[in-house]
Amino acid sequence: MTDVRDGVPVLVLRSGPPPDPELVARTVGCVVGAAVGDALGAPFEFLPRGTFRRAIPTPMLQGTGEMVGGGAFGWAPGEFTDDTQMALALAASLRDRDGYDPDDLWLRWRTWGRHAPDVGSTTRHALGHADWRDVRHPDPERTAANGALMRAFPLAPATLHVDDGTARAVVLHQAITTHAHPAAAWAAWLGVAAMRAALRGADPFAALDAEVAAVPASERDRFAAMLDRAWDPDDAEVGNGSAWGCLAQAVWAVRRADGFEDAVIAAVDLGSDADTVACVTGALAGAVHGVVAVPERWAAAVNGRLDTPDGEERHDRTTLAAVAVGLLGG
Repeated sequence: MTDVRDGVPVLVLRSGPPPDPELVARTVGCVVGAAVGDALGAPFEFLPRGTFRRAIPTPMLQGTGEMVGGGAFGWAPGEFTDDTQMALALAASLRDRDGYDPDDLWLRWRTWGRHAPDVGSTTRHALGHADWRDVRHPDPERTAANGALMRAFPLAPATLHVDDGTARAVVLHQAITTHAHPAAAWAAWLGVAAMRAALRGADPFAALDAEVAAVPASERDRFAAMLDRAWDPDDAEVGNGSAWGCLAQAVWAVRRADGFEDAVIAAVDLGSDADTVACVTGALAGAVHGVVAVPERWAAAVNGRLDTPDGEERHDRTTLAAVAVGLLGG
């Protein structure tokens, strides 16, 4: 049974002996993979499907590789976006508070959002409130976006030591602080559930099948249809800026791919919200295949910054790996 205090599910980070090397490799793959996918997709955000493969038809093996930078927000080559930034704020809060503390997390997200160039409209509206408890959306139906899913991947390793009910409650709670539509929250949980299974060396798609059955009836049918093995992006009724579309495309990319590189490129090439789909894809593919599967040219190039209450943080693959290990405790 989930422990709840003042309406907030309780999660305390794991303590104990160091985790085994295979789990560490998968967890670093999840975190570094998410940032790599985000950075690879950043220049192709808002662009049509197929743009990536038309611009880069063959692998670029020198320098920063396919990490070309640019795009609508002028990203540097290899620079990750709001997807990874919000996730790193979540990871830092989990670490510094030894568990889930939405008040601390809210301060970190608001600090980040003051000067971030790319903040989703739903998230920006929510962060305009000093207290997450006071957030009200003028049209909750329009908040079924992917913003709660994109940032949730640190909760996969951070909840491996607790039961599914506790993990689910925490993931759903972090989602509803900014997104009122239940689909946004359940997409976040389904993504994390698949990553948790992969981190354990289990089948993430079997985990998804089991978890979809537990989704409330109001949301279950659409998730079930779009996460089905037969689903294809051509069948989409909603875009990948939505919670359903983003998760479905990421799952599709990992399910059909030969490995990490193939999955992330397929995700980026879907266009539109390419960075976010690729971020979720990279997190799941990294959890499946481990950090060794992340191409060296991409891992070496990944970088980014985060405004925190204590000042600016700079990140590269070394600091991202340290973040990943910290989420496992021990």
